Amino acid sequence: MTLVRSAVNLSDGRELIYFDEKPDSGRAEYQDTRELPPPPPASQLRYDPLVDEWVAVAAHRQTRTFLPPSDACPLCPTTASFASEIPAPDYDVVVFENQFPSFSYREVPGGEITELTDMVPVRPGLGRCEVVCFTSDHNSSFGALSPARVRTVIDALADRTAEMSGLPGVAQVFPFENRGVEIGVTLHHPHGQIYAYPTVPPRTAAMLRAARKHAEKTGGRNLYADVLAAEQEAKVRVITANEHWTAYVPAAARWPFEVQLAPHRQVADLPALTDEERDAFGPLYLEVLRRFDGLFGKPMPYISAWHQAVVGEGRELGYLHLQVFSIRRAADKLKFLAGSESAMGAFVSDVVPEKAAQMLRDAI
Repeated sequence: MTLVRSAVNLSDGRELIYFDEKPDSGRAEYQDTRELPPPPPASQLRYDPLVDEWVAVAAHRQTRTFLPPSDACPLCPTTASFASEIPAPDYDVVVFENQFPSFSYREVPGGEITELTDMVPVRPGLGRCEVVCFTSDHNSSFGALSPARVRTVIDALADRTAEMSGLPGVAQVFPFENRGVEIGVTLHHPHGQIYAYPTVPPRTAAMLRAARKHAEKTGGRNLYADVLAAEQEAKVRVITANEHWTAYVPAAARWPFEVQLAPHRQVADLPALTDEERDAFGPLYLEVLRRFDGLFGKPMPYISAWHQAVVGEGRELGYLHLQVFSIRRAADKLKFLAGSESAMGAFVSDVVPEKAAQMLRDAI
């Protein structure tokens, strides 16, 4: 399937891209009729010397849309009674610049970025944040998509990863989905996001340190490839697999129910996947999501996170994989990140990973 890609600009100048599964949709002909204020300025990045990390401060996000009624959903197609973020009356998959971005290339007001102290440098939060709408159906979910639509989403994410990786100063491109009010979503419509980070995020930095250490210890072997091979050999935590992908519960899973889906071939990012690998991903991932929902007989809140290689130094150490996990630990209980996890970053898991894997295998 060859996607038809067409880009337009919204009334405030933000870019919107339709990814159509059939030609001649005519969607790009529809104009945004709203009168919108200019996009907000770039956020601030403040350095925390105590942990060697950068923290983004984006105060304009306080005003972002919060759980609107379905007839005022900004991710639904535009209708005669409501103009949304998507001007066309229908769409397959659409991507647009976030109206309330954590990172952007907008100008920063004069005097806002100043050194707080010698120990805490501050700089503009340059980067890009996009919203990815998986379907025009407000009442659907990613798990209800067809394998063909999942392929469209993967192709769109690959397109955006390739383009955003080439933007100035981008360190890593991170596509993800938040599902469920328990997770903290602010819009019910099925959608994900893509962050083009200006710095290497803490988890990626930790993974790179571990990968370098393993490569030095083993004469250049890839850490994730070795972990995946070990899980495939052990079998006890494998949920499902096909010719190109394996889905398994990590042996040291931090979350009550956590699955990683990895291609059998080491690739850096989504653009590097072959057509066969892209086609094979959808059926396997949809099965995992059905198992998540089947665990307790109701929609499972989750975070789905694509771990891609960094853009610069250390890119050769990356191994593309998807991490999907839930904070639900029982039918009527959630795992909250309290003292140990939030204050110290030390996770205490509530479910034995081997038991979680068995429960997921039995879920459908």
